[in-house]
Amino acid sequence: QVQLVESGGGLVQPGGSLRLSCAASGSIFGINAMGWYRQAPGKQREWVATITNRGSTNYADSVKGRFTISRDNAKNTVDLQMNSLEPEDTAVYFCSADVRPRATSNYYFPYWGQGTQVTVST
Repeated sequence: QVQLVESGGGLVQPGGSLRLSCAASGSIFGINAMGWYRQAPGKQREWVATITNRGSTNYADSVKGRFTISRDNAKNTVDLQMNSLEPEDTAVYFCSADVRPRATSNYYFPYWGQGTQVTVST
């Protein structure tokens, strides 16, 4: 089994910064893409950012220039540095990873963390 655990959420004022972290553990032979998604109250989950195992990154237009995604392949972790936060960034943030559980199979499976709350408010 594979577990993803996020940390680092909290309450921050507009214009402030937060850093989210996510650690993958369990039966892991390899990880392809890792990413972050978010879900605001009453809205569908939306993609925020993705990073490949080679370090290529992509961002949603709404966060481009403010958020930075990074990963440590040796530790199976992915971080999201969030700067210039706005009230519209308030949401539960989820990390995701495409995991290859074992060497005997070439298949990758998507896994999700349980989410961490980010609230941007005065």
